[in-house]
Amino acid sequence: MWTKDLEGLKQFYVEYFEGIAGNKYVNTKKNFTSYFISFASGARLEIMEMPTIPANTNDVEEQYIGLIHIAFSVGSKEKVGSLTERLRNAGYKVISEPRYTGDGYYESCVLDPEGNRIEITI
Repeated sequence: MWTKDLEGLKQFYVEYFEGIAGNKYVNTKKNFTSYFISFASGARLEIMEMPTIPANTNDVEEQYIGLIHIAFSVGSKEKVGSLTERLRNAGYKVISEPRYTGDGYYESCVLDPEGNRIEITI
C-alpha cells in the first residue's frame, strides 16, 4: 500500500488494529522506505513511501474496479461498535455504520489516513 505519510499510516495500523511493525526498510538509492506490519491472524501488510508515486485519483467514497477494501476481524459485535466509535472520535471518516450485511456479516467501514476503505468485522 503506497502512502505519503509512512510513519502516520504505520501508527494507524499499530494503534487501532494491533499491528506489529517490523524494522523500517530504507533504500536511499531509490528514495524508498517501507514497513511490514504483522497481525495476530498471520496477515501482513506492507506500507511503502516514495515521493515519485502520484496521488490516487479515485474518489474514496465511490467504488471502482480493483482493490476496494481490506477487512479486519475484531472478534465481536461490541468490538466492531467500539472501534468504529473510537475511530470516529479520533477524526476518521465512517463510510458505513455497524450493521448486518445481506451475506450475514456484521461490519462497519471507515477510511484510514490515506482514504483506504477498512472493513471492521466480527
